[in-house]
Amino acid sequence: MKGLLFISHQTDKVSYLQSVEIALQGGCRQIQLRMKDASLSEVEGVARKALELCRVYKADLYINDYVEVCKKINAKGVHLGKMDMPPAEARRVLGEGIVVGGTANTFDDIMYLHEQGVNYIGLGPFRFTTTKKNLSPVLGLNGYRDIVEQCRTSNIQLPIVAIGGITINDIPAIMETGVSGIALSSTILNADNPIEETKKIMNLIKQYKQ
Repeated sequence: MKGLLFISHQTDKVSYLQSVEIALQGGCRQIQLRMKDASLSEVEGVARKALELCRVYKADLYINDYVEVCKKINAKGVHLGKMDMPPAEARRVLGEGIVVGGTANTFDDIMYLHEQGVNYIGLGPFRFTTTKKNLSPVLGLNGYRDIVEQCRTSNIQLPIVAIGGITINDIPAIMETGVSGIALSSTILNADNPIEETKKIMNLIKQYKQ
């Protein structure tokens, strides 16, 4: 998990599926379908259509939370929040070929997820974000630097994706902390031209060694 990860979001202008297509048209090749509080059938319906789009663009689709949907449609992977199924249990359900990611806010979280066998970490939030309920303490640049250094010291080599209230102007400084990638949602969708904004972000992230 490196580079840009787009997190789907529904607004008054676009549906979840339309948000996915916008990111794909802008060049993003890692999509996380996040539909909190939606029913299982709703998520599966959108996930199947999102997977079709991802295949057209040769992109990877990750499902947030819904392990059974990930397995049913054979998505690239699943992302699990702190209150979701434990990653080790998800691994038993999904098998070894599927990517399992987990949300962390502290280095202790990362140690737990490492022991649980995740493939990557979503670390945040960078700052306050309105797209997430029950927000953990914000990390800021110093938080990322400290946690990345602790991972190096402990020889934990999991890719770390920064998430939570990140704008395009934050990306250079965040990438310089040593993270592998950036997860975005509102920054792209709230732009005047979301597709062009995605292209700009992709080019910006590519400048950094990942």
